[in-house]
Amino acid sequence: MKQAVAYSGPGLVQEGIIARESVLKALAYFDIFHYPLTKEEIVSFLNRHSAKNELDALLANLVADKIIFLHNGVYSLQDNPLLSYRRYQGNRRAETMLLKAQRIGSFLYQFPFVRAVGVSGSLSKNYADEKADIDFFIITKANRLWIARTLMHLFKKLTFLTGRQRLYCMNYYIDEEALQLADQNIFTAIELKTVVPVAGEETMNAFFKRNSWADTWLPACPQRQQKEKDTKPGLLKKWMEGLFNNKVGDKIDDVFFRLTSTRWKRKERSGKRNEKGIRMGLVTDKHFAKSNPGDFQEKVLSLYRQRVDAISILSTAAELTVSSSTL
Repeated sequence: MKQAVAYSGPGLVQEGIIARESVLKALAYFDIFHYPLTKEEIVSFLNRHSAKNELDALLANLVADKIIFLHNGVYSLQDNPLLSYRRYQGNRRAETMLLKAQRIGSFLYQFPFVRAVGVSGSLSKNYADEKADIDFFIITKANRLWIARTLMHLFKKLTFLTGRQRLYCMNYYIDEEALQLADQNIFTAIELKTVVPVAGEETMNAFFKRNSWADTWLPACPQRQQKEKDTKPGLLKKWMEGLFNNKVGDKIDDVFFRLTSTRWKRKERSGKRNEKGIRMGLVTDKHFAKSNPGDFQEKVLSLYRQRVDAISILSTAAELTVSSSTL
């Protein structure tokens, strides 16, 4: 196999352009969040496989040409060393919060019809700022998502009394009928690849298998694995599931789905905002419910496309320079 040639100004060839674009796209995505990457993280978030010596040479050339910047062991599109300090402070906070998320996730796993729990959001990327939430991704039994979600959010209302609501942000639910995600893009690929499994190992592995499409976006990114064994379902969980595991449960789940969807549509029409001042949003279906405050996913993808377009223009200009130099 012909080895790609790293970017080196006039010596650039087509393979080098592709490798260069891959690195810049990875950095561009996380630049949206002002988050510089280590070399190992760049490897994980490339859209192609890359040999170590190829990447080392490419990063060195990009830094030398001041296209990217290296501060304190992390790479960024911005020449701002404060970003590295911000990142490392967030990493330290995340270490503590991830331990807490493990305990809370194991607790949430004991709710009726919950089949798997994972940590998502910024914490799953090992970052937490001063006001960080703990975001959870939850898989429920088929056709029992809305019973599970309603019970869990009734509990969450109690956490407001103690000021611990940010530790219980259950933002994304799917049930076993909807394991394959409908949105298949760079945003969901990164979220999927970085989710930290907490409980429900068998179900979570089935979810990862159904979403192997993410490998086409991030072929070098390993899937996270659950660290601790699942706790056994408690008596209350077993009793509640037995109580609603029938046609009555089917009807109750439908009622909760309609009530929640109607209530959230009313919130969106009124322009209601969360405590961070962001417009609230919830995308609902019988088999999934996902929070989308301020059209967050759409905004991230729009910003990413803008950055990718800029990278493509630079790469085209570089290719034209190479072509003209060989005439």
